[in-house]
Amino acid sequence: MSGLMIAPRHLRGQRVLRPPWVGVFFLWTSGIHVGIVAAGPDLYAHFADHALVPGLARVWSEVFMAYPTFFGLAVAALEACLGLLLVASPRPRRFGWAGAIAFQCALMAFGWGFWIWSLPALTFLVPAAIMDARTAGWDRSSSVPRLEASRLPGR
Repeated sequence: MSGLMIAPRHLRGQRVLRPPWVGVFFLWTSGIHVGIVAAGPDLYAHFADHALVPGLARVWSEVFMAYPTFFGLAVAALEACLGLLLVASPRPRRFGWAGAIAFQCALMAFGWGFWIWSLPALTFLVPAAIMDARTAGWDRSSSVPRLEASRLPGR
């Protein structure tokens, strides 16, 4: 239970993952890609066979599979970067959350089978990112100045 945190009132009844746990998971999955490349990058050949986006399977076979070792290691590096961002301090974590959510959404373009993984993953990632944003005070640490309604021109 130490990997979970209790959600604020708007998310009551849900348990939300802590950022370091998600970060470690992404670091672990990056290692899986290194293992795939080491075992034989041809294992990636049928990854996009059931893609939902027209032309994605063709692009996969012509681009990714032209240099599967390079692109497999690039995916591993991306996942490792996301993992490191998620175990970092609150400011870089926002980019880790955004990347992790975008990664899951992109994965869904590769076929309905990936939805079985990505939808449940998103049900954990999105509330965890929201919870982290609220508890880490992202609004207060933002470098973008906020205008108060009384300071707007014409008021």
